[in-house]
Amino acid sequence: MSSLITPQLVLLDQNLGTDRAAVIRTLAALVVDNGRATDVDALFADAWDRESKTDTGIPGGLAIPHCRSEAVTVPTLVMARPNPGVDFGEDEPADLIFFIAAPAGADQAHLTLLSTLARSLIREDFTDALRSAPTPQAVVDLVDGALAPAAPAEPAPTTPAARVAVPAAEAKPVLVAVTACPTGIAHTYMAADSLVAAAERAGAELHVETQGSSSVTPLDPAVIQRAAAVIFAVDVDVRDKGRFAGMPLVQSPVKRGIDEPDTMIAEALAASTDPNARRVSGDGAGARAASDDARTEHIGQKLKRYLLTGVSYMIPFVAGGGLLIALGFLLAGYRITENAGDIVLGNSLLNLPDGGLGQYLGAVAYIIGTASMGFLVPALAGYIAYAIADRPGIAVGFTAGAVALVMNAGFLGGLVGGLLAGFIAWAIGRISVPRWLRGLMPVVIIPLVGSIFASGLMIVLLGGPIAALMSGLTTWLSSLTGTSAILLGLILGTMMAIDLGGPVNKVAYAFAVAGLGAGSFDNQAPWAIMAAVMAAGMVPPLALALATLIDRKVFSAAERENGKPAWLLGAAFISEGAIPFAAADPLRVIPAGIVGSAITGAIVMGSGVTSQAPHGGIFVFFAIGNILTFIVAILVGMIVSAVLVVLLKRFVRRRPEAAETSTTDAATVDAGVPATV
Repeated sequence: MSSLITPQLVLLDQNLGTDRAAVIRTLAALVVDNGRATDVDALFADAWDRESKTDTGIPGGLAIPHCRSEAVTVPTLVMARPNPGVDFGEDEPADLIFFIAAPAGADQAHLTLLSTLARSLIREDFTDALRSAPTPQAVVDLVDGALAPAAPAEPAPTTPAARVAVPAAEAKPVLVAVTACPTGIAHTYMAADSLVAAAERAGAELHVETQGSSSVTPLDPAVIQRAAAVIFAVDVDVRDKGRFAGMPLVQSPVKRGIDEPDTMIAEALAASTDPNARRVSGDGAGARAASDDARTEHIGQKLKRYLLTGVSYMIPFVAGGGLLIALGFLLAGYRITENAGDIVLGNSLLNLPDGGLGQYLGAVAYIIGTASMGFLVPALAGYIAYAIADRPGIAVGFTAGAVALVMNAGFLGGLVGGLLAGFIAWAIGRISVPRWLRGLMPVVIIPLVGSIFASGLMIVLLGGPIAALMSGLTTWLSSLTGTSAILLGLILGTMMAIDLGGPVNKVAYAFAVAGLGAGSFDNQAPWAIMAAVMAAGMVPPLALALATLIDRKVFSAAERENGKPAWLLGAAFISEGAIPFAAADPLRVIPAGIVGSAITGAIVMGSGVTSQAPHGGIFVFFAIGNILTFIVAILVGMIVSAVLVVLLKRFVRRRPEAAETSTTDAATVDAGVPATV
């Protein structure tokens, strides 16, 4: 292996000027003069392009300009100790500059060494030795010494297997992080090490995935599941971001991970307990399940993941469409369904219909909402197929979903069509084809052949029976009255509160949303199911917020603070607002929430309340039929759960080993009650 640095590549105590670009050009010229690159202009252009994206100065008077370039023939390290220092974007001028020049196709071993050097620069003993080195050869010896221990293998300070298990009572908060910069040579690894050191100082356990050039070892899915928050210190897109969906997120440029690691760790720890914290976008349950090794998933788990992926992508169409339809009814009345098209086509803002502006705008809202709702089944099928076969499955799934609509197979047809399309697209994609044909597979062959088979089967074989089943299901739901409707409400309410946004909650919610498009004024049962699910999901956070006011002494100071935002979260139908309470005391909080939510669901289903909106809580009041009963049902469930949780905390003690160490909690529980949980 060629040496990365030689004495000829070291400049000590020279005046290189104060212009950053001129200094980088000087260092690039030195690489070319030593026969390790072919073109000064090309090398400078690549290095300056990298510098223009993010300053390469780091705290402590250091700078690491770097790049990959076609002009570089040998991986090279140039070290300069300029006098005076040069401004590289930090508060103090850089008096130690390392210019890293890597070939565009640098081999793995050299990239590992370069990243190891970058990590060494956060050690003060190393940089102090460089500042006092008397000769270029002394600098080379120091650099070689820093690289030698790491040459056999890249250090892995965050490998889960290397961690020593600690007792549960002493367990540290677990965080995960991803670091990445455009070239993946220096900042990626320096940010990782800086964050790990900061986490140790904060008493936290941090696992980092460095998405750099030398290698990428993905985080263990089990570690991601345990983590309380994720840090993205990146200048580029995070690969496979869906693994972290739903997690509290702290994100910044990679350089901040070097400059302010302690602040980022503190922000991550704060976000881990903040229900209003920014979160990684996507459906938490589906995306996290997708990150697990497929070989460990049972067929039922895979099927659930596929279906929930489809539902999560379908929801925006339903949300927008349902709310617009409800807005149309609010502005123009329920009879707008009969003539909305004629009003829109025959009138304008300058030529209003007889009903005036409200009638016209209501017709516009209804038309747009209806068009959006028309995508419900195709989007469901398309993204189920996407979950199975990735992008090549989308077109096949959308087509199968559209065919399900033509066959009157409804959302059940979309479910079956999406699964069928996904598996067919996946199977076609597994076929080995000549290299010249591979480029056509995802854009031509799979959509064409997959659509023929999946949609053909829907038309010829499956569409009719599914349509009959859908018709029977619709008739059954429409017939639900009295005891049957109340029982269904009890079940849905229980499911919404049992895991507060987890898989069971998501199944109930998916059931309600998937059937929402089948609702109408002649068949309001799907709208009633949606109302029951939404009302029941609002109860737990509202109940916990109320409980903190009823009896403050049975809650810790942190829980009392969490009770304040829980009012808004509950009102907006964000069940996760109750999670901080349930996590601290699940055996008393969750049962209380289940009772209240079940009662609310039963009242809603038994009294004919409806909701045409899939989300929004009380803020979509205009989309809720019988709004007063809806509010009463929520209030009843909220009060029942709040009183029950206070009674349980007062008179049912937790086992000593499970109890919190909080002196506030211990002092406020009635010590004379013998019952245990």
